[in-house]
Amino acid sequence: MNCMISKIVAIQGNDPSKLNPITDTSVFLANEIQKKKYNIFYYDPKNLSIINSKVIAKGFFIKFNYENKKFFKILKRQTLDLTKCKFILIRQNPPFNLEYISTTYILDRIKNKVKIINNPTSIRNISEKLYSAKYQRFMPYTIFTRDLIEIKRFIKKHKKIIIKPIHSFSGNDIHLLKKFDEKLINKFIRKHDHIMCQKFLSKISKGDKRVFIINGKVVGAISRVPKKGSILSNMSKGAKPFNINLTKIEKKISKLIAKDLKKESIFFAGIDFIDQKLNGDINVTSPTGLKTFFDLSGKNLAKIFWIELKA
Repeated sequence: MNCMISKIVAIQGNDPSKLNPITDTSVFLANEIQKKKYNIFYYDPKNLSIINSKVIAKGFFIKFNYENKKFFKILKRQTLDLTKCKFILIRQNPPFNLEYISTTYILDRIKNKVKIINNPTSIRNISEKLYSAKYQRFMPYTIFTRDLIEIKRFIKKHKKIIIKPIHSFSGNDIHLLKKFDEKLINKFIRKHDHIMCQKFLSKISKGDKRVFIINGKVVGAISRVPKKGSILSNMSKGAKPFNINLTKIEKKISKLIAKDLKKESIFFAGIDFIDQKLNGDINVTSPTGLKTFFDLSGKNLAKIFWIELKA
């Protein structure tokens, strides 16, 4: 395949066959840049290496097409020196585990030669939940701890709380507690170490708001309403998306965080609100929702994404 250096976008992601083209942001971004005659090189994080001082990946060139039932076609398998790319998108699902961290260290070696979204140093330094501690004035009452006495005190004060793993994703392992359950919490801490405890906001039943940030700008938002009987607003957990507007308070907070994230070299992020309060998830590892936003509003944020990158 004859590919000009400036015309390759590499995507570090999960197996394309596991993606849902109806909602997937990686496919949406790739489909958009293909219109500008870029070639898409796709590889799994486990196939990233440093060999002879070069950062290489074993993967394949791929073509996406929404019109076909099978939405992608593998064109050619190849081992590629990633400095041949103009952009690399880090798009694998969290959890933010040691494999994720290792790939950021490897990609650090070439971040001055290739534009990597998001910057690997930055996503390693910004824990999606712990980073939100600097914005606690905008959040429900929240603590980060593994201290049972502190958790017991927190439940006693707030009656209903949510406990979350700090490094998980997609609403996995989230519990609503109405009383102190020492056995459950001990087991949870053994599995996850430090955890996030947050006062429960009952208005989650009306939905949360996911705000999209591109290059320091607030560019759009959707609401996600949990299915009946659920407290989880993740679409992977059955929540339904709706088109919405942000309130003045939400806009003010979003602009502040967008400005901070740009200073941290984060290009693309998603933040979430419940009842006008930041819920403490600053999504920088693999933000989602752009395809859903397009389907609801007709606004193509993938175009904005690539324009801002000057592709």
